[in-house]
Amino acid sequence: MMKQYVRLACFVGGALFGSVGLRLLASSDAKRAYTHAAAAGLRMKDAVMETVTTVQEEAADILASARDINEARAAAQAECAVEDSAGDAAVGTEDA
Repeated sequence: MMKQYVRLACFVGGALFGSVGLRLLASSDAKRAYTHAAAAGLRMKDAVMETVTTVQEEAADILASARDINEARAAAQAECAVEDSAGDAAVGTEDA
């Protein structure tokens, strides 16, 4: 018998807490708080997107510089290869 009263009391307490909780969640103060929280979230998103854009731009600059370095190195190696083959050809004609 006592167990049923405890269960009934828990049910009634839960129902009251739920209805009061719904009223609190639907109140104008709560809505104002939700609005401020959403606005803060949007500001944070904007700041993160600005940072991501900056990082992407810097990464693109680094990639372009790396390509320039590789092109210059390849050109220098090609020039050395031409000079070496021309030098080898000149040495080969002197020996003959």
